[in-house]
Amino acid sequence: MATIIDGKLISEQIQNEIAIEVQSIAEQGGKIPHLAAILVGSDGASETYVGAKVKACEKIGFESTLIRLPESTTEEDLIRKIGELNNDPGIDGYIVQLPLPKHINEQKIIEAVDPKKDVDGFHPQSVGRMALNLPTYLPATPYGIIQLLERYNIETSGKHCVVIGRSNIVGSPMSILMARNAAPGNCTVTLTHSRTKNLKEFTLKADILIVALGKAEFLTADMVKDGVVVIDVGITRLPSDKTKSGYKLFGDVKYDEVAAKASFITPVPGGVGPMTIASLLMNTLKASKKEVYR
Repeated sequence: MATIIDGKLISEQIQNEIAIEVQSIAEQGGKIPHLAAILVGSDGASETYVGAKVKACEKIGFESTLIRLPESTTEEDLIRKIGELNNDPGIDGYIVQLPLPKHINEQKIIEAVDPKKDVDGFHPQSVGRMALNLPTYLPATPYGIIQLLERYNIETSGKHCVVIGRSNIVGSPMSILMARNAAPGNCTVTLTHSRTKNLKEFTLKADILIVALGKAEFLTADMVKDGVVVIDVGITRLPSDKTKSGYKLFGDVKYDEVAAKASFITPVPGGVGPMTIASLLMNTLKASKKEVYR
């Protein structure tokens, strides 16, 4: 039976480590890291994420600012607000919570963020630096996955890693990070997606599988070999008569049957999810210490 990769535990460990460092900064009279978030409109999932980020900041001793803007905010107004944050020396890093309302061009907004404060790691400059293996802010979910592999001492060098999904947020950056000359990394990477033919042929050869597709229970036991490491990034909410809420969260992996063959596996929830906030806090700490851009 697989070792369960406990993202909640690792996220808490990282947050405790950061809290100790923040305490030491405070004792030396240094600047306390400050993370800001812009939330446009009132998307339910976004509210939850941003709320959790603010709470995490409080817990570890960061300063945090939440800027709420109405759904009707224009692209120009949002870019103006981003300009204010870019020029505010008190704020080390900030995020613009996605998705944005339909009338706002997300790419334009991502590019308006100062790369020095881009703790989400979405700016083209951050992505370019990641591809060149230069110091940068890594996108939160891939950074979290790298931390899980590292802290569970999962060997990646020389392994065949298959990534399912090519989004700019998870799949594509994961393929870059797993192939780079670093630890974790040094994998031979196959990036698969909706147009890949005979997907099962690839997944059966994988030593490490990173599944970021957004299709509930897509990966089944007959698609993996014994001893595979499975990182399940997907999260889908489906109706269920077995829970109080009437809903249940499912990953992209048919957990019980795949876990029986895997050597390591992340559960959903409690695997990759909690790591995204830990990654954001690590990036903000880097920003406050000027570790990426001196």
